[in-house]
Amino acid sequence: MTRALSTPPAVLSGALAASPQPVLPAAPALLLRPWEQPDAPAFLSAYQDDDTRRWHTRRPSSEAEVREWFDAYRRDWAQERGGHWAIAEDGGAVLGRIALRDMDFDDGVATVAYWVLPAARGCGVATHALAALTVWALGEVGFHRLELDHSTRNVASCRVAVKAGYLLEGTKRSAALHDDGRHDMHLHARVRGG
Repeated sequence: MTRALSTPPAVLSGALAASPQPVLPAAPALLLRPWEQPDAPAFLSAYQDDDTRRWHTRRPSSEAEVREWFDAYRRDWAQERGGHWAIAEDGGAVLGRIALRDMDFDDGVATVAYWVLPAARGCGVATHALAALTVWALGEVGFHRLELDHSTRNVASCRVAVKAGYLLEGTKRSAALHDDGRHDMHLHARVRGG
């Protein structure tokens, strides 16, 4: 069923799927690029890390499952549901993941998620990646608002959000189920022009 709008969509349908998922520069030696099949071992290794597992309850169990996720990521792009990037050294190793999900073209709102491999933590990798994705999504694509949330116990993720200019808007009480029970979640957002 098509919904009749009294306002035009903030982002036109077809704006993303009409072209390949872009490679985005994130810092002098850092870029965001679509996931490739050879990245499966690095991706899977992230979910062997206790800190990553603490904050992410949906986890792949094998490289074959990771490759299925990569296939789903390509479909997400083609169907304009999301974009999923490897955070990588320019021409080198995977350092993390960043995604733009839950894209609402009518209202111009999307959600951002990220993680970084243990060896790349504390170096600004997540902040640079989040800043680059934000500039592209709010500027070139035309989203109006980007949101992200994280457990109130995840201090590192909160620090990344704030450094990238995402204002803390509030706490969603008991909003996510983690392995150790329910967590309150901080809601951060960036708005175009503000």
